[in-house]
Amino acid sequence: MLNIQKKLTNSFYALLSLPATAMGFALSIQISALSWILSTKYHLRIEDVGLVWASGPIAGILGQVIIGIISDKVWLWNGRRRPFIFIGGFLAALMLLALPNIDVISHALGFSGILGVAIAVALTLDLAINVSFNPTRSIIADITPEGVERTKGYAWMQTVSGTFGVLAYVIGAVWDNYVLIYVGVILVLALSIIPTFFIEEPKELSSSSSESSAVEKTKTSFSEILNSIQPLWGFLLYAVYIITARLIHFESKNYIAEIICFVITFYFILKVLFTKADGKSDVEAGIIGFKKVLAAHSFTWIGIQTMFIYMFAYIQYKVYNIAAGTTPPDSIQLEMGRVVSISFLILNAVGAVLPAFVLEPITRKIGRTTTHAICISTMALGYVGLLLFGFSPMVIYLLMAFLGIGWASTISLPFAIMSQKVDQAKMGLYMGLFNLAVVLPQLVASFGVGQAVGEASDKSLIFIVSAVTLSISALLWFFVKEDVQKA
Repeated sequence: MLNIQKKLTNSFYALLSLPATAMGFALSIQISALSWILSTKYHLRIEDVGLVWASGPIAGILGQVIIGIISDKVWLWNGRRRPFIFIGGFLAALMLLALPNIDVISHALGFSGILGVAIAVALTLDLAINVSFNPTRSIIADITPEGVERTKGYAWMQTVSGTFGVLAYVIGAVWDNYVLIYVGVILVLALSIIPTFFIEEPKELSSSSSESSAVEKTKTSFSEILNSIQPLWGFLLYAVYIITARLIHFESKNYIAEIICFVITFYFILKVLFTKADGKSDVEAGIIGFKKVLAAHSFTWIGIQTMFIYMFAYIQYKVYNIAAGTTPPDSIQLEMGRVVSISFLILNAVGAVLPAFVLEPITRKIGRTTTHAICISTMALGYVGLLLFGFSPMVIYLLMAFLGIGWASTISLPFAIMSQKVDQAKMGLYMGLFNLAVVLPQLVASFGVGQAVGEASDKSLIFIVSAVTLSISALLWFFVKEDVQKA
């Protein structure tokens, strides 16, 4: 074991963050370049772009949970999480290489269209990211003690990852997205493989509670998993419905399914909010807390994913006054791509600086959940600002900096909050279940919101959805009970 790991120095936290950084860099490329390249090079409609984006979350529904369960139990190549980080990093780099060559691949396979190949590439890319993201986050909880040190670990994860995310958007803005993709192939491969050789994993995972020591030796049943994600049942039902509807080419214009699923989600969220943990065992209280985290975090990701997918469409419509379905000149396409890249560059720049140097010190004074709830509230306000004033690149850049406060918190503090509430011996499983609060809402953004945005004449609907869902999320986070941080 390296001396810096024994002492848990800042340099070790930086090293520990690099595998997650590799996946974050791949995700940054996906966010910056996927919608742009599908719209401009391959001329897909906005609904088809949403369909391509939906393929990844579909893979993540099972991918992270299965990988989490397996990685809790396996020991291979002198590591528990290491094998999956290796495999995911390699596949992610390979799919990034395929992204600008979808038409070449489609032609070589003899396909007349490119939508199927685009979905296959996006699916494999997001599956690879999901395969690795769970272990790269779980390994931080495996190695760091509960409390302040773990919060610090996840804060450093976001700071290092966010810094590389800024690099991704700088490359996209200064050069172009093609350069970004090819640089990403090298960085993702290197950062996902090399650092893990210098991190020593614990061979045994200790349970967070003595009363769960007997439980951890048994297999987790499917009913227990379903009970743990109860606040997401409405999202899960919608995922089953929309995937089936797309497979059988069923189209509905009245949004009845969406309304029913929202009512189900609303019911179970209210149920978990008013469930008291007093008098419960540590394990039962932890599950109740975990459910509240899922409820709050899920609405965050409806709004954020809506921004990620449809930002390009909003800028095209509101900033450049180009109607949807119209192909602008190449020079305008490149300019719009740069505006999107600079916007997400600024978002990630703020997201890189705040976690370790601002948010983590604040959590020591007012707690993690209160800090996060406040940050999510500022993000809701930022979306209102974009809705009212986001008609020029400069205003968008300023508001994206403000949104960075919520973004910094979203991809750092919830991991620390969640990891304190669940059995440490099943961290991979719960990290996978926690990911469902991301991928299931992403399907809502890809399909439900995508259909609404495609039909709407005014693309401001994009940030109406984002503002409302982030407001709901902020309110729900205030209901999550704060755990006492250990020094």
